[in-house]
Amino acid sequence: MAAAGDEHGESSELSRSGGLPAGRGRDRLTRLAVAAMALGLAAPLAGCGAHARALHRALATQYLVIARAGNRRLEADFGPLEGRDRSHLAAAKADLGDAAATERLFDRRLLRIKFPPDTERVARDLYRINQARARLTAAAVASISMSGLHAYEPALDAANGPVEGAVKTIRRQLGLPPPDTS
Repeated sequence: MAAAGDEHGESSELSRSGGLPAGRGRDRLTRLAVAAMALGLAAPLAGCGAHARALHRALATQYLVIARAGNRRLEADFGPLEGRDRSHLAAAKADLGDAAATERLFDRRLLRIKFPPDTERVARDLYRINQARARLTAAAVASISMSGLHAYEPALDAANGPVEGAVKTIRRQLGLPPPDTS
């Protein structure tokens, strides 16, 4: 799940800077904005114009860093399941096990982002439904045959819908375009 920097994709320049200009002012502004949002005081912050936009960009950047890293990893896990690993139980189970771990890692990272209250609610919903999908994926890993593993495909496909809906909502609230992949 590497994104520019480390094996966890957390040390890219964007995530370090949060998309804000460097310096002590950025740190003070970030602390102030996070505190204001935690107290439900986002409205007074909106009057700050450039500062509010910078905070919004920082949240969007933080989200994109974890979403892109997770999507890259999930594509690497699910791609082989539709190709070379489709008939190989051990490899397919390894792919699915890594997908479940990726889903859980994304969820932990998502909960670390301090969103405004409306987005926070959707993020918590996404966490809950993505954890259910990760449990389903982990159950598929316990299959003892390829037919047993393939029997999980309809349920796994159905579990994607609620995840994709929550992702689209978060992206819209952050002013981001819809995802290319989910």
